[in-house]
Amino acid sequence: MRQYRWQILALLVAGSIFAVAIGFRLLRQPGPIPEVTATPSATNAETTSLPEATPLPVDTPQPDASTGNSNQVIQPMNNVRASENTFVEALVGHVQRLTPLLAIGNSAEEDITSLIFEGLVKINDFGEPSPVLAKDWTVSGTGLDYVFELRDDVLWQDGLPFTADDVIFTASLLASEQFPGVPQLSAFWRTVETEKLNDYLVRFRLTQPLANFTDALTIGILPKHVLDGIQPGDLLNHPFNLAPIGTGPYQLANLRSENGEQIDAVDLVAAPNYAARNGVPTYHITHFRFTLFDSFDAAQSALASGLVDGLADQNMSERAQLTNLPEVEAYTAIAPEVGMLIFNWDEPDDARFFSEQRVRWALQLSLNRESAINMALSNQVIIANSPILPTSWAYLQGIAWSGMDIGRAQSYIQNISLVREPGPASEGDSENTEETSSSVGESENDSGTIYSFTILVPQDDALVAIATSYAGQWQVLNLNVTVEAVEETIFQQRLDAGDFDAAIVEYPLSADPDTYAYWHIGQAPDGLNYGAVADDRISELLERARRDPMGPNRLPLYQSFQRLFVERAIAIPLYYPLFTYAVRDNISGVQLSFISQPSDRFRTLADWQIN
Repeated sequence: MRQYRWQILALLVAGSIFAVAIGFRLLRQPGPIPEVTATPSATNAETTSLPEATPLPVDTPQPDASTGNSNQVIQPMNNVRASENTFVEALVGHVQRLTPLLAIGNSAEEDITSLIFEGLVKINDFGEPSPVLAKDWTVSGTGLDYVFELRDDVLWQDGLPFTADDVIFTASLLASEQFPGVPQLSAFWRTVETEKLNDYLVRFRLTQPLANFTDALTIGILPKHVLDGIQPGDLLNHPFNLAPIGTGPYQLANLRSENGEQIDAVDLVAAPNYAARNGVPTYHITHFRFTLFDSFDAAQSALASGLVDGLADQNMSERAQLTNLPEVEAYTAIAPEVGMLIFNWDEPDDARFFSEQRVRWALQLSLNRESAINMALSNQVIIANSPILPTSWAYLQGIAWSGMDIGRAQSYIQNISLVREPGPASEGDSENTEETSSSVGESENDSGTIYSFTILVPQDDALVAIATSYAGQWQVLNLNVTVEAVEETIFQQRLDAGDFDAAIVEYPLSADPDTYAYWHIGQAPDGLNYGAVADDRISELLERARRDPMGPNRLPLYQSFQRLFVERAIAIPLYYPLFTYAVRDNISGVQLSFISQPSDRFRTLADWQIN
């Protein structure tokens, strides 16, 4: 045996190393994941979506062995907390799929999946992208290539490592023509080329520079090893939707149902693999339950009676119900929206009334914006002076709005000329193609009215009151202004068709200050530039700002954009809605800072404690 002693020694050493590796692997495995199964049958839940998105079907699957959780069942509903360290959040709506790619537009699903899944980046307290599953990234000089270095210490909640394969897999699902989620999301990802450079290095190549591309990377990443081989169209009814495995701070513990037909509560537990990661905070709250309600009033009653610990509003009108509740603390931030009074620059008649800058100056100078807003939306909004969020890094402080000056306003509107488009030239009249114009004063009717138009608003008492106040104020200019309130669906249809004179519109805003979609000339008539704003300088500034990935270069462009927006009265900013999150007063550590979406209220969750 002497001649084999070195081989035997090498075998023993290799065996020892293998045994140590197995032991280390077992130590890093998480505890058993609480089981979840069985899906509710189809419900009549209304699933909201992004503008023009196709609503998702409500059918839900029955789990099978392919999820690795074939023994899981929906637990009966109860009001017993899993431990003294359980936080109970009230949500309004229904839950069918706990998959971030399909949750967009369903606020309840978005909130829950934000704690189970992570994106490559997240939005920090200052509205800037910061790394999560990514360690860092670089952008090429052309702005077309984004190279992301991924963290190498991340484990999925089932214990397998997170790698670039998961990023590539998620991007491929999003980019598929069979993707069953929001069509606009899939259309965008079909313009992005994704390439794996190594296990922890991914490159995204864009077709044109897009400074806010990192916003798209906040979407949760899915595990390839669980869903590998799935056809994108099958994702809608895959058992993974009710047995999710993510990399976030919490993992699914139980789905609960009172009648077995719909999910009434979702129980999460702190994920051990997340807690073992380097540099992440320790979460004091170990159990998190989301209890679902059919109405906001029912959820608010549960908060007032102490059955739940937290509830966030979903719109301005709900904010008042969350303030001044006994033993409840209300936290407030600015919601990512802006209410605007917009004008139709491309009205169907010959006279382009609102495209005339002096008309918009007159309307602005004769309007007291604040009094009507404060009366109709007291304690629900703050006054807006810009189309960009005041919490954004690009916001221009101290924007100068002209005070009311009725004399100047009247002089502007009395002395403008309305340009009339020439009709089709007949044979022999080819030389007579010059536009004709007439003074506004000359077009007055017998009652002395210079011009008549209508303000279109949704059926909302507060917005109707604001529009009615403005219509009355503009009578001083000899304008005949009426208000038309229509149902929300019809309101959106009218905006899309450009079938309005003026309108009060609430624009959703993202963390990035890019508002190209709302004010660039190229976004009309088929985009979100509903009023067909056609200001070349405004369009140039927005285009340059969205093509430069460097924040310091973008800042002066956005500041110039905001100055011109006010100086040229492109539209009239009205208000920023307030976002309110109410929690029981025995919960400490809650803070609200920059809100880019409602789930950002959980940004400081690691600091929360139940006293």
